[in-house]
Amino acid sequence: MSYDGRVYTVQIGDVIRKLPLFEVAPGVKIAIFNMLGDTEVVETAAKMLAGRMPATAEVLVVPEVKAVPLGQALSVYSRLPYVVVRKFRKPYMANCLEAQVVSITTGAPQTLYLDGKDRHLVQDKNVVLLDDVISTGSTIKGLRLLMEQAGATIVGEMAVFTEGKPEDWEEIITLGHLPVFTA
Repeated sequence: MSYDGRVYTVQIGDVIRKLPLFEVAPGVKIAIFNMLGDTEVVETAAKMLAGRMPATAEVLVVPEVKAVPLGQALSVYSRLPYVVVRKFRKPYMANCLEAQVVSITTGAPQTLYLDGKDRHLVQDKNVVLLDDVISTGSTIKGLRLLMEQAGATIVGEMAVFTEGKPEDWEEIITLGHLPVFTA
């Protein structure tokens, strides 16, 4: 991994990407990892994470949007079903479980929804929480709350990258870590 002031270069398996830096606060920049539409990154990350899947896992749980392609690919490689936790409640969603979080991306409170139709897929199951990047941990905390409400047992938490202080994420199964850049 390398940093030149404008981009941060990462490697996932044999795949190399240059991540643009984005200022999230005065003098604080983060490398933006967006794998939407990047099939090579999604497939490579899914293959690598599948090899590190907890043996007792029965279901993958992913938040929408950017983690959905990863969830789909990891589902194929691991042969586990996956459930998408929504960030917006649609009119057709009934009997939802809800958890509120604050996203680093939006900076605003956000509610996560587990559609009532999906509750049986995680209830009394061993689940793995999956995200693209874990930065502040707010989304993973929201997923934990939803799984507790749903009666699921969390047997692992996975991400392509963690961000911030590495010691905050020692329990996360990850492929790499993104630093926070300060002036």
